Amino acid sequence: MHKSGDPTPSCQRVLADGAKRRIQKTPSCVLPLDARPINVEVSRLKSDQRPPSILHIDTPSPPMGIFTLCFHLSFRGLMPRTLESQITMEKTPSYFVTKETPHRISAMSRDTKLIVVVRDPVTRAISDYTQTLTKSPDLPSFQDLAFRNQSLGIVDTSWNAIRIGLYALHLENWLRYFPLAQIHFVSGERLITDPAGELARVQDFLGLKRIVTDKHFYFNRTKGFPCLKKPESSGSPRCLGKSKGRTHVQIDRDAIEQLRDFYRPYNIKFYEMVGHDFKWE
Repeated sequence: MHKSGDPTPSCQRVLADGAKRRIQKTPSCVLPLDARPINVEVSRLKSDQRPPSILHIDTPSPPMGIFTLCFHLSFRGLMPRTLESQITMEKTPSYFVTKETPHRISAMSRDTKLIVVVRDPVTRAISDYTQTLTKSPDLPSFQDLAFRNQSLGIVDTSWNAIRIGLYALHLENWLRYFPLAQIHFVSGERLITDPAGELARVQDFLGLKRIVTDKHFYFNRTKGFPCLKKPESSGSPRCLGKSKGRTHVQIDRDAIEQLRDFYRPYNIKFYEMVGHDFKWE
C-alpha cells in the first residue's frame, strides 16, 4: 500500500477489467466476504440467468480489495456500470476481518448484501498454515505459532490464522453497520459435500432463480472437491486450483483439542448470533 501520493495505480492493478469505470448508481450490490485467498473480482450477473461468477472461488491471492486498499477513492466510482436487471459482485478475503471495511461499504451503499463463507476455525487455521508453509518452508511449527504457552493452553490470538477464526468478534463489527438479514453465511464444509444445496440458498438470498443444481457439479476424487461442469462447447470442467485440496500438515492431537476448547465459546456465540449451529467439533 502506498503511504503517500495518488493510490490509483495500485488500486487499478487489483481491480478486474471494467471496474475502473464510473457509475451514477449501483442498483444491487453483493460482496462475498470470503476469507480464503482469492483475488478481487468485480462482476455483473443478470438476475434471471445462472450466476457463474459466484462459483469462481479458486483464484490465488493477493487478498486486497477496493474497500481495504483504495481508501482515498470513491468506491461507487470503482464499480462497473450495472443495469437494473443485474447484480454487481465484488469479492476479497480480507473484508470480514478488516475493522474499517464495514463502515466503508455502508458508506457506499447500506443496501449491500453480504456473503460470508465460514468453516471450522481449527481446520481453517491448519489449512492456512499448510498453504503458507508451501511458500515459506522455514516457517516455525504450527504449535509454536498457535500458542503463547501450549503447556498452559494459552493461544496466541495475534497470529492471523487464529484471529480470523474468531467469527463472533468480527461479526459484531459488521452488525454495527448492517442488519443480519443482509448477511448470508455459507458453510465451507457443506460447500464441499453439498455444493448445489449451498448455492441454492445463495440464489434464494440474492433473489435469483434456482438455476444452479446438482447437474452442474461432479465430485473430483483426486482433488477431494466438487468441480463445476461447463457447457460442452466451453471445454473442460472448472475445478479448484492447484493450491486447493492439498493434504494438511499433521498436527498433534492435543494441540487440536486445545484449540477446539479455545474456540468453543466463540463458536457458540457465533451460532447464537446467526441462528445456526455449524457443528464445529
